[in-house]
Amino acid sequence: MNSHGANGRDDSWRVVPVYALTRGRTRSVGEQMPIEAMVTANELADRHNAALQVEYREILDLVSGPVSIIEISATLQVPAGVARVLVNDLTSAGYLTMHLPPPTEPNGRPNAELLERLLDGLRSL
Repeated sequence: MNSHGANGRDDSWRVVPVYALTRGRTRSVGEQMPIEAMVTANELADRHNAALQVEYREILDLVSGPVSIIEISATLQVPAGVARVLVNDLTSAGYLTMHLPPPTEPNGRPNAELLERLLDGLRSL
């Protein structure tokens, strides 16, 4: 049996529950971030402190370009709620910039223009 995750990292080192990474927090403070929200690193992230816990450093290394919270969750192999809390911590500390998805229509559905652009992009594949 192989204990290496999808990113090639040996995940057998994790001896504490993943929620311990967030000090038991299961929700981010402030605005709730959708899992499809994209984050990018800024100048502060380039000079990130080696004293940050390993998961924070892994996130900062991962976001050289726009990355969604759910992609971070999958790469770190942690639940989406844990990834959300970790990303929120880094955003609040000024390491990341958050890019929220476009607002939805009043009926809660995605904007028709956005869906048309998505469909055009899929057709071009």
